[in-house]
Amino acid sequence: MKNNNEIRYIAIEGVIGAGKSSLAAMLSKKLKAKLILEKYETNPFLGKFYEDPERYSFQTQLFFLLSRYQQQQELLQYDLFNNYLVSDYIFEKDKIFAYLNLQDDELKLYEKIVGYIEKNIPTPDLVVYLQSSLERIVHNIKARNRNIESNISEEYLKELNEAYNYFFFRYKNSPLLIVNSTEIDFVNNKKDFELLSDAILKPNHSQIEYYNPSVSHA
Repeated sequence: MKNNNEIRYIAIEGVIGAGKSSLAAMLSKKLKAKLILEKYETNPFLGKFYEDPERYSFQTQLFFLLSRYQQQQELLQYDLFNNYLVSDYIFEKDKIFAYLNLQDDELKLYEKIVGYIEKNIPTPDLVVYLQSSLERIVHNIKARNRNIESNISEEYLKELNEAYNYFFFRYKNSPLLIVNSTEIDFVNNKKDFELLSDAILKPNHSQIEYYNPSVSHA
């Protein structure tokens, strides 16, 4: 049986290009866990949004909101007492994009919809926030060379990075591990991944903790 100190449901978060999906996939493989990835590629408005944010922000946001909600409802049926679950997002992060991108009238409608659906969302045992510099984020996005991301402006990434920092430094719904991921490469460096996964999987996390590799490796 799951005890209060045991981590079963881990959510990885971070700005576009921070490496959250890669880390989630690697952790799920290590734990033999069910993996939940955000289905960004199914959003028919996303590419248009990067080209013309003002015109397509509401459609893009609403599609993501309902898609994330559907995924989260499926999690309610999952047995977390006997299995691990790793996700590359938390439902609440939807609001980061809404407050950044929507107009006032759109935001009022968005908040009304969210008010109806956010009550039955499972809460992670631990949220891992991959905090990274704008330079590293831009580098990662260019390196993976996804066509849909080719029109993302550096100014938008700067605003998004600041919005993520603001949100997660005030996040209190789950224990939170803030990872300084600018100088590590957990995808290609096995030691980086093992040290980070040890920090994630240790028991008895405080409400907020920090993982700084330069200090941890010293």
